[in-house]
Amino acid sequence: MAEIVNLRQARKRRARTEAAATADANRIAHGRSKAERQRAEAARERADALLDGAKRED
Repeated sequence: MAEIVNLRQARKRRARTEAAATADANRIAHGRSKAERQRAEAARERADALLDGAKRED
């Protein structure tokens, strides 16, 4: 005898796996750890301070 399949559950399961695949792709494309974000922010602030310190007053 064939196994009974609930179509609603099958659709939800498929949607979940597709959403998980999309989330994985987004994590690869856009994801950075907190430490990486803080390191980049600190580097940007250092660069801004260096540029501001080199400004000439006219």
